[in-house]
Amino acid sequence: MKEGYVIRDQTKAHFITATVVDWIDVFSRKNYRDCIISCLDYCIANKNMILYGYVIMSNHIHLIVQSEEGELSDLLRDFKKFTSKSILDKIQNEPESRREWMLERFKLATESHSRNTNYQFWQYGNHAEEIYTSKFIRLNLCGQN
Repeated sequence: MKEGYVIRDQTKAHFITATVVDWIDVFSRKNYRDCIISCLDYCIANKNMILYGYVIMSNHIHLIVQSEEGELSDLLRDFKKFTSKSILDKIQNEPESRREWMLERFKLATESHSRNTNYQFWQYGNHAEEIYTSKFIRLNLCGQN
């Protein structure tokens, strides 16, 4: 059985939430936020991502996103795979006072799943909600009625 929310209509815009395992505050550091932004820029230019908006919180990100080619799940999978490798590389090879603790948490996260063997950065699944009306945007994204 698939974990998390299922993207039923791959062609529609979705409100996506992707969360770091154990809600670790990774994006409190600029270099990790910059990695997310660079990857979003790459996906827009090279992977037909339509990005309507995003917010980077300290331990998760929100995207309003759509795939021009209609395979949003594949696009998100590739995005999460690339960003996890890039950020883990930065944690391992750049100055990071929390390195050992973070890597231990990311290693422990692999024990409950067989997909990753070294480290797991993102929680499995995407909290994906299809954006089907402008009222959805006003109520859920803008806080307006």
